[in-house]
Amino acid sequence: MMNKQYILVFLLSTIFTELFSQGISIPRDTSYTVAQVFRQIRKDYPFAIPAKDSLPKGLLVFKNVVYSNSAASRFGVRDLHLDVYRPDSRKLLPALIMVHGGGWRSGDKQMEVPLAQMIAKRGFVSIPVEYQLSPEAKYPAAIYNIKSAIRWLKANAETYGIDTSKIVISGTSAGGQIAALVAATNGVAAFEGNREGLKTSSVVNAVINIDGVISFLAPGSLNLNRKPDSPDILWLGGDFSEKPDVWKEASAGFWANEKMVPILFLNSGYSRFHAGQDELIASLNEWGVYYQVHKVDVKVHPFWLFHPWAEKTADYMVSFMHKIFR
Repeated sequence: MMNKQYILVFLLSTIFTELFSQGISIPRDTSYTVAQVFRQIRKDYPFAIPAKDSLPKGLLVFKNVVYSNSAASRFGVRDLHLDVYRPDSRKLLPALIMVHGGGWRSGDKQMEVPLAQMIAKRGFVSIPVEYQLSPEAKYPAAIYNIKSAIRWLKANAETYGIDTSKIVISGTSAGGQIAALVAATNGVAAFEGNREGLKTSSVVNAVINIDGVISFLAPGSLNLNRKPDSPDILWLGGDFSEKPDVWKEASAGFWANEKMVPILFLNSGYSRFHAGQDELIASLNEWGVYYQVHKVDVKVHPFWLFHPWAEKTADYMVSFMHKIFR
């Protein structure tokens, strides 16, 4: 059972926002924001500047496009949204689906927007995606959401000028874990959820994992002394002793095989966010699967939200995508 301390923290960090268009009240945890992280890091990194939402010239943007109207939970059924950024041209371009972080319970797609704009400016279609967080729906709802978004994008590729043979998924922090699992389960029917009548595939061609856990069973992640309000415990519906099969199933490393797509790992200076990465890399070497590893060696977990590291993050991502699609 949740202890009283957790209940108090959860209530203080959660506000209820009314989705007036649909009449559904869904709990929303607002504990993870750029402003909150900035307050934490500015003493040690006074030169850090939050990356801004500032649309560069020459880009088109489509905001809050509905990609699913069948996201179900105990709060009912509602719409899920995504944004599309692309160069103002008629050329078919590779696409990058972007999954935000926040411990599976907080954050929103807006946090990916500055990075999405930097990447679109470099010649890609970038798509920050909304998904259901743990206060609304536990695992595996978010996986179903993201795979649904991929299918929707492929079905609407002509509208947004997307080359469906060049689809990459990226994720930051918890989003990195989700992105890696989505890629590792390419073609696994059990992770598709409601296909909503779309005949397109949710298969992706590469994955970029930015400080996201690869395995919940790795020593850096599996800790039986965790508090019941730990983000992974809340998302997975219990700790490892209660839900061992779920902890294994939610680990990308468990599903990875010789058909794994190319992967870019971008790491911060905190090793705990890379749990399971070394084991997967050893297997990738055996299988001959292409990968890159880069480290932004600062004690800032969400380094991609701030300059000077945001531009470096975009550079690594674009360079990787050019490499695999050249």
